[in-house]
Amino acid sequence: MVSIRELVQEAIASGYLSLEAENQLRQRLATKYDFEDFQAVLKLQDAAMAGKVRQESRELLEQSS
Repeated sequence: MVSIRELVQEAIASGYLSLEAENQLRQRLATKYDFEDFQAVLKLQDAAMAGKVRQESRELLEQSS
């Protein structure tokens, strides 16, 4: 099982968050996680807001509009 931090690191390194990885993050965040995981998610959120990480889910929404 891939950890929250690993999912975040992969997304930031590649500049892309796939639907699969996003769903895995949701599943992991629905369970108990530690402060370092929480910080990693905040880092991913900042990267996405800054345009450094694209989200497949958002791209699919834009295409369907």
